This record gives sequence, structure tokens and C-alpha cells, in this order.
Amino acid sequence: MSKRRSARLRKKLCVGEFKELGFDLDLSFPDTADEASVDAFYEAFFNEAIDPAGLIYGGGDDSGFVCCAGRGSVTPEQRAAVEQWLSGAKVLADYRVGDLVDAWYPGINGI
Repeated sequence: MSKRRSARLRKKLCVGEFKELGFDLDLSFPDTADEASVDAFYEAFFNEAIDPAGLIYGGGDDSGFVCCAGRGSVTPEQRAAVEQWLSGAKVLADYRVGDLVDAWYPGINGI
């Protein structure tokens, strides 16, 4: 049974038409990568792929989540742009860009 909620409450809970999407990101660096090259990668990643697109990355060195810096959802175009940027990163051994999922309630349907 679906719950009837006011638009104000749906917005506050980030559900329905106010749902916000983001995606998981898994990064793998080669064993030979030193700390300076990893730091340089992240600086370029934030300055060239994340910040200009109005996105934010939360997580650690090897995995995290990308979502909008403000309210709203990551678009498929923004996700594709991040994936394209990562494909050109020479320092990575491998990476995985996840599908767009609910940023507030990942893995839960019907909220």
C-alpha cells in the first residue's frame, strides 16, 4: 500500500518526485602507485571531473559515492562524463562506475 504524503513531507524525506540520485565509484590503484601519484590523481579528479559538474565525492581512496553538491540528482550525462574522465586516467589499474541509485535510501524501493 502506498503512503499518501504531502509534497512538503515528500520533499523533506527526498522521496517521490524529490528523490535524489547518485552513483557508487570503486577505484583501484596499482601496487606500484606511490602516495604522490594518488594525491595528484585525486586533485585532478576533483578539479576536472567532480567540481566543474557540480558534484561531490564522499568516501575513501578506493571507493565512494558521487552525488550533487546541492539538491538534485546526478544526470546520466554527468555520470557518463565522470566515467569518460576515469577512462583517461593512466594511474588507475581499474575502476567501476555504478548505476544511478537513490542517494538517500540505496537498496530500498517504494519509499
